Amino acid sequence: MKHPGFVDIQQNGYIGVNFSSMDLTLEKVRAVTRYLAKAGTTAYCPTVCTGPMDMYCRNLPILAAAMRDKELKPHLLGIHMEGPFISPIEGARGAHPPEHIIKPDVETFKRFQEWAEGRIVLLTLAPEVEGALPLISYASTNGTVVSFGHHLADDNVMEAAVQAGARLCTHLGNGMPNMINRHQNPLWWQLACDDLSSIFITDGHHLPADFIKVALRAKTIKRFIVVSDATDVGGLKPGVYHFQDHEVVLEPSGRIGFKDTPYLAGSSATMLQCMNFLASLNLLTEKELWTVGHDNPLRLLGRRLNRQPADTPSVVFKNNRFALA
Repeated sequence: MKHPGFVDIQQNGYIGVNFSSMDLTLEKVRAVTRYLAKAGTTAYCPTVCTGPMDMYCRNLPILAAAMRDKELKPHLLGIHMEGPFISPIEGARGAHPPEHIIKPDVETFKRFQEWAEGRIVLLTLAPEVEGALPLISYASTNGTVVSFGHHLADDNVMEAAVQAGARLCTHLGNGMPNMINRHQNPLWWQLACDDLSSIFITDGHHLPADFIKVALRAKTIKRFIVVSDATDVGGLKPGVYHFQDHEVVLEPSGRIGFKDTPYLAGSSATMLQCMNFLASLNLLTEKELWTVGHDNPLRLLGRRLNRQPADTPSVVFKNNRFALA
């Protein structure tokens, strides 16, 4: 059976275009959107990561304009802001530049929403940082889904954040220190919390198969969402590229890592590739795969896709693999 394609709520850029770069233009958003549509991603959230205030002032209006564009509107679900309200602690902040991380603040978020014309639909923050709980309450009350990410919150803080309105965990299993206490750490509580859905990068590099299996059992099909977390290096040829004042290596396997380190630097995968890796684990039926790659992200955002955009190819499932029709 043909299907319109997948939904990605964490897409940082592609084919050399970074949604957090100061050279972003409407035409570059168009180029990424057309590429992804032809690759099986029918709709997505352009994700803006931690950066200078000038970048937000410049790029959020560009993305808002893209969402008013007749061609792009059917593909763009709203903006995902990953940062700048995250933990500044090394190991938790990941690839986010520490000099641009700021404390959560309702007035600052209001300014972001003004620049974005109210189109920030998803906000990833660290719940333990001073000011986070009031911001979670404000944002969630005003239509933005709030997610935990790049944080080191303890159980009590996470419980308080859920009570304040947080509903999601961003790239669970990633964005945290490599070395953690085996029992007292943020991972187990987030897996165990039935009030939180979670998004997972199933590109074959970010998470091992056994973790994905455990996560599926903990969150269940209902609360499991696949994302690509793809960066601007995705869709390019293997090689060495510049990324946030660092060199990263895109390997032939698709893995992106900081040069001369064991650390990942985002994903190069499309949703089609992420869904095929997940399918290869033989953990889910075709219907369940569509649930985690299409239905759940739309349900989280309270959105529906009324029809398949004309420029998006159908996706079919055959021999335990997805393919473009």
